[in-house]
Amino acid sequence: MKKVFKVCWNFFAVIGVIAVLFVILCLFARPYFDVDINLNRLGMMDTYVDSLRTSGPYAKDTASFSFRIIQNEARAQEIKDYFQLDTLYAPDADTWTKAVAIGKFVCSNIPHANQRQWPEAIDAIGLWEYTKNVEPAFNCRLHGIFAFELLLAAGIDARYVTCMPQDAEDNDCHVVNEVWLPELSKWAMIDTDMGGHYFSDLNGVPLSLREMREHYISSEKMMMYPSFMNGSTKKDEHYAYMAKNTYWFSCWGELSYYQEDYNHKDVVRDHYFHLVPSGFKPFNIGGGNTITTDADQFWAAPQK
Repeated sequence: MKKVFKVCWNFFAVIGVIAVLFVILCLFARPYFDVDINLNRLGMMDTYVDSLRTSGPYAKDTASFSFRIIQNEARAQEIKDYFQLDTLYAPDADTWTKAVAIGKFVCSNIPHANQRQWPEAIDAIGLWEYTKNVEPAFNCRLHGIFAFELLLAAGIDARYVTCMPQDAEDNDCHVVNEVWLPELSKWAMIDTDMGGHYFSDLNGVPLSLREMREHYISSEKMMMYPSFMNGSTKKDEHYAYMAKNTYWFSCWGELSYYQEDYNHKDVVRDHYFHLVPSGFKPFNIGGGNTITTDADQFWAAPQK
């Protein structure tokens, strides 16, 4: 009997050690491959949507601005060759097909993480080498910058946009890309972080951030495409997450390669634009900013 007790004791001791090691692993290895969505937000969905519905309307104002996408053909070719972008899609593919192919490439190679060490080179090639030599993953902002440069190199007009919550105490925002679809004369949101996804209406037309916000407010149904697959798989927590982070938006006025790599002094970083609902005061912004309630200007077609 003592022998059986001893065997049982040793067995449970081993299980206990394994459990402790598992907890330690979760605590210290957790930043990698972590979806980083608080599931408690699911219960806040109605609150987030109500805040959108009760926000002030967008309205014309006196702010004057436009968005410019600045191409550099030599840099575009360098990135296309480095990543062999032409192998990701057919030569005659439409803009959205190309964008989704690039989105799949990014999210399948780079998971989400809150990186421990900030990359030295904030550009597509530098970030790729960072994931191979320093840390295998990074946050949504670096995802946005990385995907933006690949999209731009593929000849797609794109911009990465910071999606902000209403609550100034909420330090969690999200960064995604929007691509301009000349075939439809509209923007479409594409997110390469946290497994990758986009939203569409019930006819399968990809939605912009503006349209997503409008769908939340009107309760019009939309479809989410996690991992860029068909929209039949619904992830309610991400619906809530994006409802929280479509209260107001921020973006550079001009975007090009090395946009946030401050080792490159020749990049234009003259202005940052914030689209807010009427009556809302944006938080955590500094000088050199334009605040507007004019959604039509903010989501106008980009200038070359």
